[in-house]
Amino acid sequence: MKRTFALLSVVALTLVAGSVRAAAPAAPTIVTPTTLKWVAGTGAMKGVSIATLYGDPSKAGAQYAYRLKIPDGGKFGPHTHGLLEEVTVVSGTCLVGLGTKWDDKKLTALPAGSFAAIPANVPHFAAAKGETVLEVHGTGPASMTMLKSAM
Repeated sequence: MKRTFALLSVVALTLVAGSVRAAAPAAPTIVTPTTLKWVAGTGAMKGVSIATLYGDPSKAGAQYAYRLKIPDGGKFGPHTHGLLEEVTVVSGTCLVGLGTKWDDKKLTALPAGSFAAIPANVPHFAAAKGETVLEVHGTGPASMTMLKSAM
């Protein structure tokens, strides 16, 4: 039984890995700081600038990467994502806390070079200390559901 489970696990991982590779960009993507095209965010992203590096976060199964430029003091209230959220802090400091209600005591400072992976549907909140640039990458569709809990 254990052997069958192990074999099925390897087959499943191989299929998943194959499908992820198939969703990768067809051509090389090279982006330099001077070629980034920043656009103003809307909705929950109002006040934030967004630059897509590659892919389309709205498409199911598509790999993507984009950057967020968050002004000093910018906040994302308690929210969840439908899929794993993978974030690298490029510059500045991202303050992250887990929970359904904003709590300054739960904030952890992530300086430039830090990485966070937050599983799907895990409530969390974040703020920027100094202008902060985050790189978000993953497999679509990307989603963000704001919680109705108190800030």
